[in-house]
Amino acid sequence: MNSKQINTLKLGEFAKVKGGKRMPAGTALISTKTQHPYLRIVDFKDGSIDRSNLQYVPEEVFPAISRYIISFRDLYISIVGTIGLVGTVPKNLSGANLTENAAKICEIDERVIDQAYLAYFLRSGTGQAEINSLTVGSTQPKLALFRIEQINVPCPPLAIQRRISSFLGSLDDRINLLRETNTTLEAIAQALFKSWFVDFDPVRAKAEGLEPEGMDAATAGLFPDSFEESELGLVPSGWKVGKVEDLMELPYGKALKATDRVDGPVPVYGSGGITGCHNESLVNGPSVIVGRKGTVGSLYWEDRPFFPIDTVFYVRTDNPLTYCYYLLQTLGLEDMNTDGAVPGLNRNNAYRLPVVVATTSILESFDEIVSLLRNKMFLNSQHTQTLTQLRDTLLPRLISGQLRLPEAEVMVEEICA
Repeated sequence: MNSKQINTLKLGEFAKVKGGKRMPAGTALISTKTQHPYLRIVDFKDGSIDRSNLQYVPEEVFPAISRYIISFRDLYISIVGTIGLVGTVPKNLSGANLTENAAKICEIDERVIDQAYLAYFLRSGTGQAEINSLTVGSTQPKLALFRIEQINVPCPPLAIQRRISSFLGSLDDRINLLRETNTTLEAIAQALFKSWFVDFDPVRAKAEGLEPEGMDAATAGLFPDSFEESELGLVPSGWKVGKVEDLMELPYGKALKATDRVDGPVPVYGSGGITGCHNESLVNGPSVIVGRKGTVGSLYWEDRPFFPIDTVFYVRTDNPLTYCYYLLQTLGLEDMNTDGAVPGLNRNNAYRLPVVVATTSILESFDEIVSLLRNKMFLNSQHTQTLTQLRDTLLPRLISGQLRLPEAEVMVEEICA
């Protein structure tokens, strides 16, 4: 197949576009689960729906917006603000309500185009360029429904479309598996921290004359077998009660305007995570970034050199960084906003928080275990980034016919070998 053999159609020739619906005046979404999820722009992630913070329509409100639902056979596309987020809805969310800031591409003629292929095209550089060319407004960008129908879509033979979407889908499956693995590894590390340093499970077991579960004799021998009174209540014997400032420093990041950044490999961190890249680092990783302004108390682990801007702190410590990171997760920093108009975290308030500190040998043992997990997570993240970049590079070349599938398959196998 080459580009001359590819027929180009307007999206409206094989599908329809319909808008979502805002909640009725005077009503609000709820976090309590009902039969009617409400899909917002914030839920659109990586070509699908992020279920971690779904909101729901109250049962009594649903009849008023019951017509504005989306099926797993449709595609969603954001049309206000952040334009051009495109993806599919999992089958178990089919029938969910759709925000007025998005539209659904529906009634897709499967005799003409493969749904997955269409989604990949719209997410590609070429598809996004088409979407951007049809977007109007600078202060609040908007994409009109009728303009979506004007998007030019290359339509190779249906069999080729399906082969392309199947190939790209297999790449997405690998990426998702790596991300799921990292989620599991992170949960294991969090559970270990809670067991050792919050619930004191090894100490409780030994106090009852039992062997602590899930650890060898040498590690178990590091833990005491009794508790003692402290200002924080009962704590393991020999452990100290201190403050956050005894364990780590929280230096300020440094201002770095977007216009002053030079494209490079160094991630730039704000309180909402990575905000861009630069050619120079301020901190040599690994370290932990802590949200100071905006998203208060947000936490990010970074293995590489990075540049924290002035809306964040970062961690400097002589103690195991793994321990400091998981400790910070338990302190409720996200609830410590001290400013009015712009949420802010006061560093001195964080420094004063009381903590129970184990012996150095226990902290080192925790670090030895969790560092293995975090190293695996870093390698998985690097592999995910490589596969994602490869997918995004191959996507427009496959769709345009510049690259044949067998060649793309060889490239993937060489990377994954």
